[in-house]
Amino acid sequence: MDTVIYNGKIYLKKHTFAQAVWIHNDIIQQVGTNEEIFSAAPQNCRRYDTQGKTIVPGFHDSHLHLLSAGQMMADIQLLGATSIAQVQQIARDYIEKTKPAPGTVLHGMGWNQDYFTDEKRLLTKQDLDAISTDYPIILERACAHILTANSKAIEMAGITESTPPAQGGAFDFDQDGKLTGVFRENACEQILSIRGKATAESTKQALRMAMDYAAQWGITSVQTMDLRPGSWKQTLQIYQEVQKNPTLRVYHQCSFMKKADFQEFLQAGYKTGVGDIYNRIGPLKLFIDGSLGARTALMRQPYHDDPSTKGISTLTKEQTKELVQLAAENDCQVVVHAIGDGAVEQMLDCYEPLCKEGKNPLRLGIVHCQITDIPLLERFAKNDILALVQPIFLHYDMRVVEDRVGKELASTSYAFESLRRLGVHTSFGTDAPIEDMNPIDNLYCAVTRKNLEGNPQGGFYPQECMDIFDAVDAYTWESAYASFEEDKKGCIQPGYYADMAILSHDIFTMPTDELRKTKVDATIMAGKFVYERDDIEKLVDKDI
Repeated sequence: MDTVIYNGKIYLKKHTFAQAVWIHNDIIQQVGTNEEIFSAAPQNCRRYDTQGKTIVPGFHDSHLHLLSAGQMMADIQLLGATSIAQVQQIARDYIEKTKPAPGTVLHGMGWNQDYFTDEKRLLTKQDLDAISTDYPIILERACAHILTANSKAIEMAGITESTPPAQGGAFDFDQDGKLTGVFRENACEQILSIRGKATAESTKQALRMAMDYAAQWGITSVQTMDLRPGSWKQTLQIYQEVQKNPTLRVYHQCSFMKKADFQEFLQAGYKTGVGDIYNRIGPLKLFIDGSLGARTALMRQPYHDDPSTKGISTLTKEQTKELVQLAAENDCQVVVHAIGDGAVEQMLDCYEPLCKEGKNPLRLGIVHCQITDIPLLERFAKNDILALVQPIFLHYDMRVVEDRVGKELASTSYAFESLRRLGVHTSFGTDAPIEDMNPIDNLYCAVTRKNLEGNPQGGFYPQECMDIFDAVDAYTWESAYASFEEDKKGCIQPGYYADMAILSHDIFTMPTDELRKTKVDATIMAGKFVYERDDIEKLVDKDI
């Protein structure tokens, strides 16, 4: 089928736009003026009048957890909770509304003690016991590197004060040596294991919900971390079934923290590039530290506001090197969660021997790379290491980063513009459900360096503000580069996939402080409209 989209402001590259695009099936055939495209396209094609709206390549989230985002939609939703009391009320309302069967493990995510107005502290088991002692309850902090469990959940997991935490994890104790209910990093799995396995049908439903939500935001591709030991075969099969009617292109970041688990995956024939255009295997995904908000990100020096800790290392240097080497021997890409400067340095040290003469053929990357100094940034450029970053993290982190690491180090952190200026391949993601999938808010934080309330005036270390063109490129073409698809995805050019987002506002000329007014009016994936906003006039659709 042939389609013409016309009367648009179609973004091609920096400061360069077209009016119309001709699509044949799922591939872009030609871009140009209305007249050029009408003359070239078949006379009986379908056409859509965009009435002057701005069109960009489909957004491509370079790191999130799609399945978790879908599952969270059915859980206790705590994002934005401003007090311990509100967390408790949200959970009670959830129980009242859903009436879970006795013994059901209740799970929620999204609380952040730094937003609490009653007491700025971590939730405890006593806080959750006040919600219910009949149901086991697990509530994960927004970063997903800390959770709190109630007494019922701790009892169900068989954990006592004498139980050792998993390597790379920790339990919190009160002054009397009793468990507080707080679990950190790898120890979280010791509690989360009581949730049991989701059914195939509930997993499918969660994926469809997440994919529908992505389409509402103009997202046509994601790089998602959902494949894990013990469940990866079933999860991959469910993806393949859901993708029979695709609305999203998926590149899997595969999380195997133990050599034996990764070897099993490789021996089954899976490595980077295996799959089709809608469902492909991507890199090995590792974690080597935690989060800044939880003070579990691995730092080179003790935390500025807690000198007793440098964070938590979830993999030793030797374990990391062994896993990365195994991936390289099997031509498998690697991306690693590293937030603290100690973690970033550890990964650069690990990657460096695999990058000869500044070349990085495996496209090894670091996800988050939040806390950095100038020498670390220069090492990214020297070895062509990819940076997969989340500008939306600034919304919260700018409140705490100077306290955590000091002003000097904060001034060279979240250094998106410096990375771009140094020539580092820098792509954007949201880490959903840690943050919302919304790409507009992500762009806003990248170009203004402000939180979603518009503070601080002038921006947080504004020398790191990106311009809107570079930010859109980071969200489209650079993400495609991270998945080895830059020759067919991420641009509106002949030969590329017909994946696009139609926006309500001209993000390239509007004041940057007003970017958040922008909505996604329609999303096109593989040449088909997979979403149109309900509250707008439908695009004209008729034969030429």
